[in-house]
Amino acid sequence: MPQTIHFISIGGSAMHNLALALQQQGYLITGSDDEIYEPSRTRLQQHGLLPDEMGWFPEKVHADLHAVILGMHAREDNPELLEAQKLGLTIYSYPEFLYQQSQQKQRVVIAGSHGKTTITSIILHVLKYHNRAFDYLIGEEISGFDTMAKLTTDAPIIIIEGDEYASSPIDSRPKFLHYQPHIALISGIAWDHVNIYSTWENYVDQFESLAEAMPKAGILAFDESDDMLDVIGQKERPDITKIPYEAHPNEIVNGQTYLLTKQGAKIATLLFGEYNMKNIAGAMTVCDRIGITEEQFYAAIRSFKPVALRLEKIAQKTLPGLKSRLIFRDFAHSPAKVEASTEAVKRQYPGQRLMAIVELHTLSSLTKTFLSEYQNTLKSADQAIVYFDTHTGHYLDSTAPISSQDVIDAFSYANLHVFTEKGKLQDYILQLRDTADLFLFMSSGTFGGLNFNYLSDELL
Repeated sequence: MPQTIHFISIGGSAMHNLALALQQQGYLITGSDDEIYEPSRTRLQQHGLLPDEMGWFPEKVHADLHAVILGMHAREDNPELLEAQKLGLTIYSYPEFLYQQSQQKQRVVIAGSHGKTTITSIILHVLKYHNRAFDYLIGEEISGFDTMAKLTTDAPIIIIEGDEYASSPIDSRPKFLHYQPHIALISGIAWDHVNIYSTWENYVDQFESLAEAMPKAGILAFDESDDMLDVIGQKERPDITKIPYEAHPNEIVNGQTYLLTKQGAKIATLLFGEYNMKNIAGAMTVCDRIGITEEQFYAAIRSFKPVALRLEKIAQKTLPGLKSRLIFRDFAHSPAKVEASTEAVKRQYPGQRLMAIVELHTLSSLTKTFLSEYQNTLKSADQAIVYFDTHTGHYLDSTAPISSQDVIDAFSYANLHVFTEKGKLQDYILQLRDTADLFLFMSSGTFGGLNFNYLSDELL
């Protein structure tokens, strides 16, 4: 008889994908949540896993369950969690369960403050391109993959995007510490979640713990240009192989980036920017250790498409007698990433006029004490705009909410324009559309629900 697993907070990004993967394995899956958004709702519905009604129902938790998987969206006093604890059931966070399911596999974990989704995606793309058998967990939808998780009994390796945030409401340990990776990559460290890790030192400690907890004969790859990672990578662990990497050699010709190989070949890539060259080098380092040759890697990387909202070109048009007008969206929200993305676009298209538009969306970025971290991050832009929504939960939750003047003072950008209303932001951008060739929208949010299809049409 199939084993039954119950998900508390089944609608989460990783949670619902894990539920689908386990259903494909033959498990019976039940689940609850108090709110489920797209695309989770449609996916769960298509597979018969969408709860009949929203809310928490202790009667769904019973002694016949094989296990309960607890998502971060739940609280410690969740009625279903309390019932599971009362019955003495086995309760896992999803990283704990994933480890249980992959103990007989080679485990590769990609960690870091930035780049981990792109690095993981590149590795998955290369493995799929060469028809390798593998399992995976990734935090975003990516081209060529129907789900964000895959678990099988026969794949010899699993590639996991691992983050440093709490595993569950009852387990504050970082998720990536549960995986015990044979190979770990740390892409970079940029402190940008002060609500979770109140100090830089506390944040860095999580990555030190990952490096220190690796099993004997493990492999640790790291970006050697990151000062803090270089310190972590050089710490004494004679039983660990440490592999530093740096940005892949490249050149830009007429807005096209080419990877320069050791043999003198030039490989066209759809990625660009210093961070992405590091992401390619990191992925290549891992692929080398799991049996992918350089030749195989380069054959696959040509067709790799950027992950959605990672310096993604969402619209382009060339007008007669004019340079191309391009619109980019990027998930950049931390100060380091805002600076890097702005520099990357400007470097890719030298001589063209860049308008950079940033949304302050995270709780950290909306807090006065953190705002100064953005100083000079937009210096590569020809024009700069900052938007923040004073009606979001993060803004209302901030203990030191920011003002427009705070933003102007912090960014130290001459003639910076700041908006708190979506309509005024859109009107201003459209008024100035003929003063820029490149439009870069950077946010982990949606600019208050800005209609990018309409905006793109108008800008082009």
